[in-house]
Amino acid sequence: MTTAPLAETRFLYDASNAVDPLGDAERESDEGRKHNRAKVGSGRPSSLLYTYGPGAIMDLPQFTVMPSGLDDWDRIWRRRDGVPQIRAPRLRQAVAMLLRSRDIQLRPFPWQAKKMSLSTEGNDLGVPARVFPQWLRCTGCDMLGSLAQFDYRNTHPYRTDLACFEHTRCTGRAGDRMRRPTRRPAVPARYLLACVDGHLDEFPYERWVHQGQQCDKAEFPALKMVDRTAGKGASAVIHCESCGARRPMNEAQGEAGRSKLPRCRGRHPHLDAFEPSGCGNDTRLMLVGASNLWFPATHSIIVMPESSEERKSDLADQVRTALGEKLAKYRDDLETLRDVLDGKVDVTDLSDAELAEAVAAADAPAASEAEQEERIRSWDPVDLLVPEWLYLQKDVLGPGVEDPASGLTLSKRECDPSLPPQIARVLAVEKLRKVNALIGFTRIDAMDRVGDLPRRLVPLTRSAHPAWTVATEDRGEGIFLQLDDQAVAAWEERIATSDIWRAHRDAHRRNFHRRFSETAVEVDPDTRLRPPRYWLVHTLAHVLIRELAMTCGYSAASLSERLYAWPASEGRAAAAGLLICTTASDSDGTLGGLVQLSEPMRLQGVVSRALYRATRCSSDPICATRTPQDPEDFLHGAACHCCGMASETSCERANRFLDRRFLVDLPGSNLGFFDHAD
Repeated sequence: MTTAPLAETRFLYDASNAVDPLGDAERESDEGRKHNRAKVGSGRPSSLLYTYGPGAIMDLPQFTVMPSGLDDWDRIWRRRDGVPQIRAPRLRQAVAMLLRSRDIQLRPFPWQAKKMSLSTEGNDLGVPARVFPQWLRCTGCDMLGSLAQFDYRNTHPYRTDLACFEHTRCTGRAGDRMRRPTRRPAVPARYLLACVDGHLDEFPYERWVHQGQQCDKAEFPALKMVDRTAGKGASAVIHCESCGARRPMNEAQGEAGRSKLPRCRGRHPHLDAFEPSGCGNDTRLMLVGASNLWFPATHSIIVMPESSEERKSDLADQVRTALGEKLAKYRDDLETLRDVLDGKVDVTDLSDAELAEAVAAADAPAASEAEQEERIRSWDPVDLLVPEWLYLQKDVLGPGVEDPASGLTLSKRECDPSLPPQIARVLAVEKLRKVNALIGFTRIDAMDRVGDLPRRLVPLTRSAHPAWTVATEDRGEGIFLQLDDQAVAAWEERIATSDIWRAHRDAHRRNFHRRFSETAVEVDPDTRLRPPRYWLVHTLAHVLIRELAMTCGYSAASLSERLYAWPASEGRAAAAGLLICTTASDSDGTLGGLVQLSEPMRLQGVVSRALYRATRCSSDPICATRTPQDPEDFLHGAACHCCGMASETSCERANRFLDRRFLVDLPGSNLGFFDHAD
C-alpha cells in the first residue's frame, strides 16, 4: 500500500529566538560551510490535525518544535500562484459561524510531495514552526540556558533527524575526566507553565531558584538542572552556580505547589503574542510531553449531495468571495458580472433570475455581533450530523449509486433473516469523502469537557476574523446500520428508570464537578450527559469495530465510528444508527474489505459474533457488574479494554459512555437491547 503524503515541518533559527519558515534554506557559517537547511522533520496531515497542530509541541529526535499560528503560513501561500481549497460548503458554513469569519476558506496543509527528480519545485512548502521550549539543558554538564547559549547544527540535506542544538564548550560534570571542552547535545528543559484559558509559557527557572528574586551575585546567573532519578515526576533540582542557591522542582507539583507559581502572563507562543488584556489566572506545572497539553477542537462531515438551499447558499458565498468590494459595482449589470466571474465561479448554467438571486444573497449584510453570539450559543455539533442522517434515510434506487459532486456511493443491502430484528436497515457505503477542519484548541481540558467554549478556545491566528483554517480531506468506505427507532424508544423507557442509569447519571455529575477546570461554572451537568440511546449505539459500534477488524483487512485503529443517536426534539426527528468507516488521505481507505462484510450473510456472522463476545470478558465478573458508586466518577459501566473499549483513533468520546449491559443481558442485569426483541 502507498504511503500518505507527508506535510513538511520547517523552521529557521535566528538570534531573535523567532522562526522564519521561508528564509534562506542554507546559511553560511563563519568557516564558509553550509550551516542551516531549515527542514527539521515531517508528519502526516492527520497527525498535524489531531496531535501536533498549531500550538502543540512536536517531539523531534533532538529537540521539540511548536507549529506556528496560521498567520505565519500566509507567507507560504503568497508565494504560490493559486491557493488550494477544500470544498465542503456545509462544514465551511459551520466553521465560519464558530470563528466569526463570514468568508473563511478551508485549505489543506502546504505539504511537499515526494519528488523523483532534482527539481526544486515545492521546496518552499511546509508547516512553519518555532523551537519551543527555548530553555535547553546540556546532557554533558547539566547547564541550563536559553536557546541563544547553544549552537544549532543542521547540515545534512537528507537527514533531518541529525538537526540538533549543542553546547560547544561543555566541560562535563564534576568528576568527569575531560581534558578539554567538547561538543555535547542539548535537550529541551521539560517544564512549562499552563493555565486553563490555554496560555502556555516557559518555566521561570531563574526566578524559581531564587525564590522570586534576582540573583544577588550575577546579572545573568549560571544555572544547572541536575536530574539523576528519571521517571519520578518533577525530580530535577535547579542549581545556581553563581550564588549557590538550590531548589527542587517537586515543590511546584500538586495543589500546594500552585501557590508558589507565578500568575499567568497570557502568552500564546504559537502566535508569538500575549493577550492584550493580560490573564492573571493561576498556573499549573506542565511537562512537555503531557497528554493534556493540547486538545484539538475539530469538526468533520461526511460530504453528502447538497440540497437546493445549500447550493444557493454556497453560490452566494462564492460570488461574494470572488468579487469582494466590487460586488456593489457589478450588482445591477448581470452581463458584465458574468464576464467578471468567468474563470472564478461557474455561472454558465444560471438564468439571469438565478444569478440575480445569488448576487442579492451575496450582498446581504453580515450578522451583527449579538446575532453571531446567539447562533454560537444555540449551535449544537449534532447540527452537522442531521443532514447526513436525513440523506441516509432516503431510498437507494440501485446498487452502487454514486453522486458525482460528493463522491458518495451507496448500495442497499438486504437484511439476512438471522440478523437481529432490531437492526432495521443496512447500507454499504462503497465510497465516501470526509472533510475535517480545525477551529482551535484547548489546554488542560478537552473541548467537549469545557463549559464556556467561546472563551476557552485558543485562536489559531492573531486576527479575530481569520481568512482561512486548515482542513484535511480523506476518502474511504464504510457500513451504515440503522436501528429500529420504536424498539430503541421502548428500550429507552426501561433504561431511564433503572438503577444502573441513575448510577451513571450521578457519576457523571460527580465527574463534571471534579474534573472540569475552575472556570467551568454555571453549566448543568445533565446537558452534557449523552442519552441512553447514545450509550447503546456507542457500545454497539465498539464491539462491531473489534469484530470487523478480525476479517476486513484493516486494523482496529484504522476503523472509526460516526454515531447518529439523539432523541426527538423540536424540529429534529429522533435518530439511532451508526456508520463504521475507514478513511485515509490517499486510496488506502477504499480497498473494499470493509464493504464486502456488509453482504447479508457476512454481516449476520459479524453481528452475531460481536454480540456473543459482548456477553463475556476476561475481567468478568468484575467488569460485568461494574457500576459507579459514590465517590467513583468514571463514565463507563461494564466495559474495559478487554471487551468494549477501542483505540483513541476509533472512538469519538475517548471511551466514555459505554456499557455492555445495554447491549446484552449480563449476570444481574436484564437491560440488554438485543435480548428483548419485543
